Amino acid sequence: MADVIGGAPLLHAPGTPATGLTAAEVAERVAAGRTNAVDTRTSRSTLAIVRSNVLTPFNGLLFVLFLVIVATGRWQNGLFGLVIVANTAIGVIQEVRAKRTLDKLAVLNAPHARVVRDGALSEIDVADVVADEVMELRSGDQVAADGVVTTSAGLEVDESLLTGESDPIHKEPGDEVRSGSIVVAGRGRFRATAIGADAYATRLTAEAKKFTKVGSELVGGTNTLLRYISLMMLVVAPLLVWSQFRTPDTHQWQDAVTGTVAALVGMVPEGLVLLTSLAFMLGAVTLARRQTLVQELPAVEGLARVDVVCLDKTGTLTHGDIVFDRLVMPAGADALDDAEVREALVLSASGPDSNATAQALGSVFSGGVWERTGGVPFSSARKWSAVVAGEHGTWVLGAPEMVFPGPAADPLLLQAGEIAEEGRRVLVLASCEAGPVEDCLPEDLEPRALVVLAERVREDAADTLAYFAEQGVSLRVISGDNPRTVGAVATAVGLPGITHAHEAVDARTLPEDPDELGAVLDEKVVFGRVTPQQKRAIVGALQQRGHVVAMTGDGVNDAMALKDADIGVAMGNGAAATRAVAQLVLLDGKFAHLPDVVAEGRRVIANIERAANLFLVKNVYSLLIALVVIFTAAAYPLAPIQLSLISALTIGIPGFVLALAPNRRRYVPGFLRRVLRLAIPVGVLIGAAAYAGDRTIRWLQPAGGLTASQTVATVTVLTASLWALTLFARPFNAWKLALVGGLAGVAAIILAVPALGGGIFLLDVTLERLGVALALGLAAGVLIELVGRVMRRRETA
Repeated sequence: MADVIGGAPLLHAPGTPATGLTAAEVAERVAAGRTNAVDTRTSRSTLAIVRSNVLTPFNGLLFVLFLVIVATGRWQNGLFGLVIVANTAIGVIQEVRAKRTLDKLAVLNAPHARVVRDGALSEIDVADVVADEVMELRSGDQVAADGVVTTSAGLEVDESLLTGESDPIHKEPGDEVRSGSIVVAGRGRFRATAIGADAYATRLTAEAKKFTKVGSELVGGTNTLLRYISLMMLVVAPLLVWSQFRTPDTHQWQDAVTGTVAALVGMVPEGLVLLTSLAFMLGAVTLARRQTLVQELPAVEGLARVDVVCLDKTGTLTHGDIVFDRLVMPAGADALDDAEVREALVLSASGPDSNATAQALGSVFSGGVWERTGGVPFSSARKWSAVVAGEHGTWVLGAPEMVFPGPAADPLLLQAGEIAEEGRRVLVLASCEAGPVEDCLPEDLEPRALVVLAERVREDAADTLAYFAEQGVSLRVISGDNPRTVGAVATAVGLPGITHAHEAVDARTLPEDPDELGAVLDEKVVFGRVTPQQKRAIVGALQQRGHVVAMTGDGVNDAMALKDADIGVAMGNGAAATRAVAQLVLLDGKFAHLPDVVAEGRRVIANIERAANLFLVKNVYSLLIALVVIFTAAAYPLAPIQLSLISALTIGIPGFVLALAPNRRRYVPGFLRRVLRLAIPVGVLIGAAAYAGDRTIRWLQPAGGLTASQTVATVTVLTASLWALTLFARPFNAWKLALVGGLAGVAAIILAVPALGGGIFLLDVTLERLGVALALGLAAGVLIELVGRVMRRRETA
């Protein structure tokens, strides 16, 4: 039985209905729940967002400590309970807003499938596919369900996503196709036998698109800190209770409980996890406004680490909308030759593989009289396609060096190289008299014409490449086109590392050994005639040399390399397969957005590091003071309400503002080590100054008691912490100075107004206490400044 799709005869499995399901049969399957629908949300549900922001270990700890404070009757010291409300509210509101933005973008980018119903071909959402559906496949499609092939026109499928085998597999009627595989050539139809949860494809696509918090240096480092802090609190808490009941300043049980709670609250980094999640989410929303869909949030951080970007020529450096430029005939060709060439091009353009080249040719060559009796569809691995035109012989259209391997001797083929150096894409049309394509060996083919295609270079390509050069990100152009063509375009846009088209490397000469390949990649930047397997090998060789690689692409031949890269960036107008495996999708297909993407990643990771420093400084000095009071049996010199004041003015407010601020600092590995290296000495200095203030004022004012001690310790820590804030906020600019100045002003007002300082924050400010506290705080600040300068010199050394 024969059928026709796109003008190509199909092999058709006997007994298989070609008209597909009827509307009634579809409705019956939908009613029975036999659909491909699965949970493909790009983000968590609103309930899940609320639950994850409310039910955290540290919210639980703070809530228990809040209840303990309520039991003491000293309501002011329970102000830290508002931190739970504020942190949760900010997290929920921001994440819900981000969820709505990402969900809207995901709907626009959702995968679709072509189905045959009532004899008509239509396009529907993958989720609407039902059991026994007859589905059509074209080059670049990702198979959306498991099934059995019913018709095939040169159908070739790459199953490497499932099996790891990269060689395309030819599919005949009766063969099985598995969801998640990718069509690399030809067309065909199949009947869906396994859908929904039983199929691979929907799980694969859903996994690529749903909200995930995959491993990252920031998340891993933060979790490590939280584990150590939790363990320390388990050890310190009972010792604190014991020491606070032994101190002479404890007159009733409420005093001991308040001191213990204060120490534990100080050791809780209540906003660090929230701030990290918010920074990721807001980074994703910022990119969404620039038409970039972030499919996995930690990819925002990964962008900061990228130091090599691999990109294709088509769709990145050029617009990708190729147009027919001219036809070059060999010397001595007559009108009959011209007519035969044009008839052959009509068949090539109307074949089953409707790629960009076929569309460009179809706009010029149409209305022929020859009939297609067979052929081979285009494949990115072969770089050629073929048509059999009955008595008119076999015609092959493809890259000259792939159709005619070896040194070019024919004048027409020599001319092809010269045209390619102009930045044009050149194809050769060759013919032979034999019928089957396999009988046309290269030596039996005769070059009949050159087909010259033109691409428009993107106007923003040069500026985009210049940005990466300034940021220390190196570029590798890896394309399937002629090396001279790729080299000419790369030279025209000013790609660093190449000055002439002939410097581009023909990928057919590349070594297979990863070490040898890596050595070539260190020296060369432009590669042509790269196969899909070589793109993967190039990404792997760069990663093996310690690079963090981003890969951009829009074609099915890019899908595997995108999957292997640290960050895969797909074009929104590209193949469905590339969008399914990429972490980022440039929805409008503009390569010029990539600098924004990299800059956003660097901003996020640099600002989270700043905020982490602020949080850890507090944890360090709180732990230090706790250890001192345990060993000395002294009262903890800070009340919970006073720690809430310090946290708000020196950590919470500035940390949130700094996390959202612009920051162009390049990524430097070693987040956790670097944060601890600075936060520990700064925290120790602040803790030592606070304890010194406590001892000093008790010596100067023996009758002042715990109130005098808390007043001096609070002002000392405020002063030193604000100085530490200036260290972490550098380099300074007007708004940062205004931020620090405003926070210092708020602290001054609280100290100056008795109703605030004494009534709410339990402070009793006198000139002597203020003088001691400011002196110790400023002294600690000077030492903090010295520590900061030493650390900066070490980093720049």
